[in-house]
Amino acid sequence: MTDEELVKLALGLPEAVEGSHFGTRDFRVRGKIFMTLPGLDFCVVKLMPDQQQMALATMPEHVCPVPGSWGLNGSTRLFHHSTDGEAIKTLVRRAWRNVAPKSMALPED
Repeated sequence: MTDEELVKLALGLPEAVEGSHFGTRDFRVRGKIFMTLPGLDFCVVKLMPDQQQMALATMPEHVCPVPGSWGLNGSTRLFHHSTDGEAIKTLVRRAWRNVAPKSMALPED
């Protein structure tokens, strides 16, 4: 998936907006970041630690924890250029769901 396709996916989620966080493109819902796009060969999605562990177990060649405490708390690098589109869609939607108010719930993937 290209960066442009990833951005379109993120901005297609309810109330998602693009912003900037320390010079990095980010995507938020109601002020909370669910994904960043640092301009490298990956994006970072905000998963829960158990969701991160599941992603690491099922697609270890396409994800890795962010180094340090951010990674311990679930922040996960997703190598979207070389990953299946459905897997990317699932993880981005999951990250959105993790920060969005419960009243905005999307159907589970």
